[in-house]
Amino acid sequence: MGTHNHHHDYNFSEKFQFAGIGKILSLLGIAVGVIAIVIGLMSSDHIMVERTYANLLLMGYYFTCVCAAGAFFVALQIVTQSSWSAGLIRIPQAMSSILPIASIILLIIVGLGLYSHNLYHHWNADGITDPNSPNFDKLVAGKSSFLNVPGFLIRQIIFMGTYSIFAFILAKLSYKEDLEGGLNSYKKSFKLSAIFLVIFGFTTPIWSFDTVMSLEAHWFSTMFGWYNFAAMWVSGLAAITVIVVLVKKAGYLGWVNENHLHDLGKLMFGFSIFWAYVWFAQFILIWYANMPEETVYFYKRFEPEYKPWFWLNIILNFVAPLLLLVDRDTKRKGNIMLFVSILLLCGHWLDYYVMIMPGTVDMHRGFGYIEIGTALGFVGLFTFLVMNKLSKHPLGAKHHPLLDESLHHQL
Repeated sequence: MGTHNHHHDYNFSEKFQFAGIGKILSLLGIAVGVIAIVIGLMSSDHIMVERTYANLLLMGYYFTCVCAAGAFFVALQIVTQSSWSAGLIRIPQAMSSILPIASIILLIIVGLGLYSHNLYHHWNADGITDPNSPNFDKLVAGKSSFLNVPGFLIRQIIFMGTYSIFAFILAKLSYKEDLEGGLNSYKKSFKLSAIFLVIFGFTTPIWSFDTVMSLEAHWFSTMFGWYNFAAMWVSGLAAITVIVVLVKKAGYLGWVNENHLHDLGKLMFGFSIFWAYVWFAQFILIWYANMPEETVYFYKRFEPEYKPWFWLNIILNFVAPLLLLVDRDTKRKGNIMLFVSILLLCGHWLDYYVMIMPGTVDMHRGFGYIEIGTALGFVGLFTFLVMNKLSKHPLGAKHHPLLDESLHHQL
């Protein structure tokens, strides 16, 4: 491979200029989102208001998950001492740096969902845990030591607060490494990343149980946490890939090549299969056992307005990446990787849609501007915040101890 130092061939101090059409489109997306949400919330139709809250939860959770996946990516690369990703680490760092903002938005949404408009009515309705109330639900009352408003909010604050603190410190240490050089910051990052990964691994399933599974409090699945983790991780990888390809197209990241794209493609391919494995395992066990208390979850999703989405979910998130990324050459082409990544981001939006809507909207009979507008608003917000953050620091981690290996990376 050779050991020639290529540092002088590239300008690692270059900064991304966030301007022009990208910035305009992101601000336009935010404006469209705000208008759609305001119209939905001001509607006199109860179902429209329900749909708006459900879409806010969907996109708030998705936004936070993708940012958390950025933090997970950074920590994972440090602990595994992966060299291939050293040249593009600034992108997941930018995603993880806006995790505090995403977390605050999600906290506001779940707070409103609990108090002003009851998204979590399956376990938070009046009298549901009171034996003397006509609304008493014995099953939910049995879970009330875990499913209660103070416990729910405290867990949300602890989980998202912890993820945000680690994401912030890891990014800060990396930028400090740029200024000081040496291994001091990297060694600190290694220890912190190891601690973060243990915390993240044990708490993300509980976070998904709270935020999404408790929307249908009678039903539970021990696989649900890993199913959500797989969706989060694939979505995060797809977001990183989209940004890498678009930033390269804009003339930056000259040191990132098809070998790095290939690695991102392999991860998306592998974890799309893992996502499908967990999805299938959860589905087939419940379908085969045919227990009424379990099958009710899938029965709802087999109703006419959800059934096409239910099967399209599998096509977008398993069949498409399987067929499009199985070939070596396709994983090395920027345009194909961009297409597959956008397809997967849309696919996992649909995945969360199928998870959230049937349990939150009692009489869902529509798909329209609320769903599309809310999604565009959050995509615009994510783009604006991440790209703005990316423009604040050099694109190259010039003192990363494994950068040389990243420059020589070949597959």
